[in-house]
Amino acid sequence: MKLIVLGSGTGAPSLRRGAPAYAVQAAGLLALLDLGSGATRALLRHGLTFSQVDLIALSHLHPDHVGDLVPFLFATHYSLGYSRSRPFHFLVARGFREFYAHLQGAFGTWVEAPPGLMDLVELEPERPDAFETGGLAVKTAPVNHIFGSLAYRLEAEGKSLVYSGDTDVSDSLADLARGADLFMLECANPFKIPGHLTPAEAGRLAAAAGVKRLLLTHFYPPCDEVDVAALAAREFAGEVIVAEDDLVVQV
Repeated sequence: MKLIVLGSGTGAPSLRRGAPAYAVQAAGLLALLDLGSGATRALLRHGLTFSQVDLIALSHLHPDHVGDLVPFLFATHYSLGYSRSRPFHFLVARGFREFYAHLQGAFGTWVEAPPGLMDLVELEPERPDAFETGGLAVKTAPVNHIFGSLAYRLEAEGKSLVYSGDTDVSDSLADLARGADLFMLECANPFKIPGHLTPAEAGRLAAAAGVKRLLLTHFYPPCDEVDVAALAAREFAGEVIVAEDDLVVQV
């Protein structure tokens, strides 16, 4: 299992950090966790293309996490470039269809993938849920951000990776991450903002979940002015990794 950080930032424009997006290669599949602006272009830097995407999982529908959704769906109409012949799976919390209907109202069929190529799977927003495809098991849990916010656990080839999306402290998230090989946690600012984690809170969550490694991500600019790894390490004894765009982590 391999993780590629496509965007480690937020909605704040930054030359250093793109909007939230992560690629996971596992079990011969390519999964995207969130689709922040520029995500599909960032894939190209790693020799990957939008045609190869087997699964997209959205943590929630805030603009910084879905900015490349419309461009991705629009790009599937490019017949000279989109070569996919089997469906990709699109995972999101139940209630997405209403949001999607508004996109269709604005853009019409240009935001509809070619017939039969998008498998839309709506997951439970208030309790754990699960999905499986081709040797990749996906488990979800609601987290404390906005209604419909989900964290994802990916399991394949004996390895596990958990992605929080945006969250405040959440017992459900600690339960989902129990014993994971890699825990990807947002820590938006070094000071407390409701609905988000500080580095110290991220460290405490990682310790409570008993994970092997912690990767901190989703940084607003103030995080680049402090040692976020050191702040998290006061609470978590394992390895702490600070995300950067194009960072590659073997899980």
